[in-house]
Amino acid sequence: MKRPTSIIIALLIFVATPIHSAVAGDAMAGKVKAQLCVACHGADGNSANSQFPSLAGQVPGYIAAQLTLFKSGNRANPVMAGMVAPLSQTDIQDLDAYFSAQQSILGSISETDVKAAESGGTLYRGGFKALGVAPCMGCHGPAGRGIPPKYPRLTGQHPEYLERQLQAFKTKTRKHRVMSPIAFLLTPQQMREVSLYVSALK
Repeated sequence: MKRPTSIIIALLIFVATPIHSAVAGDAMAGKVKAQLCVACHGADGNSANSQFPSLAGQVPGYIAAQLTLFKSGNRANPVMAGMVAPLSQTDIQDLDAYFSAQQSILGSISETDVKAAESGGTLYRGGFKALGVAPCMGCHGPAGRGIPPKYPRLTGQHPEYLERQLQAFKTKTRKHRVMSPIAFLLTPQQMREVSLYVSALK
């Protein structure tokens, strides 16, 4: 069985399975604890700086999973390692509950990037059959809103941040069993185009 086909079948099984919230956190408690995150991620999780991802409206469970990876060292980031070190599992769940409940500010692109985004849309919706790359929307949804808890929301995210993550997956400085092989096959131009497209989805 070819890899893209197996990925699609696994996704269909996942989608057909009832999703139970992975978050048992307290959003109100998370709001208080999120004050530590404001400087980089914004007061309500909408980051104003493309160096830092927006967290608002992220699928429930995803932020908790990433904080856990930072805490264990399985996802490397010197700043985040220091931030998560004192957090308990309860703190992590509370932060996830708070940020996932916030309203994400939808993204937009400049007129000069429209053509590039259109090319990115072809890849996002249809994949890249020549190299066996499955459509991105298979995991992240037609509107880029993700599938809890494993597949993150991408719409509303800074395109520069998304592009950097694809580059990190490609070089394996950020490892992921699905994304690393996919990103490895993409050119820098394709990464930029698909990042522009999905960031501005409504």
